[in-house]
Amino acid sequence: MSDTSVTAINAARAAQRARLLAARSAFVADATTQSQFATHLMSVLRQLAPERLGIYSAVRSEFDAAAVCIAEPDLEDVPLALPFSSVAPRRMEFRHWDRGPLTIRDDCQILAPDGPVVVPDVVLAPCVGYTASGWRLGYGGGYFDRWMALHPQATLVGVAWSLCEIDDALWQPQPHDRMLACVVTECGVV
Repeated sequence: MSDTSVTAINAARAAQRARLLAARSAFVADATTQSQFATHLMSVLRQLAPERLGIYSAVRSEFDAAAVCIAEPDLEDVPLALPFSSVAPRRMEFRHWDRGPLTIRDDCQILAPDGPVVVPDVVLAPCVGYTASGWRLGYGGGYFDRWMALHPQATLVGVAWSLCEIDDALWQPQPHDRMLACVVTECGVV
């Protein structure tokens, strides 16, 4: 693929990301929508039965999957982990989270635990956008893609609002992109 093609794809993704983030910021989920999302998420997690679950600290209008996971009795015995991202070198690792208050921030200024590094077998990945075929558009830093490249045995579950679906015809996978096992939205599982 030529540098021009990669540049064009990156520009298209940046525009798509900006549009989806604006739409997501304007979207207000009511209690019923939140409850439906939680029901769909727990249905998937019950089927996957994780031994260690990687979740995320919600930012920028993301669905708060962590709040659902710590409140769910079916997950009370499942160890949880949250990402800790470093800018230089650019990498992400998961750290054990004891469900206590988060008191530190990673290099991206996202709340994170200070527990030991662990490798979850199931990971919830927040999506800026997603396709019905399972591709994920993130924030553009490549943190989840790099982590998945190092841990291909982990099951990656996308978490996104349904309004952030991208038409498959508009998506051009790049070598660094990793497919999701499924995407959970407030409308169901894709």
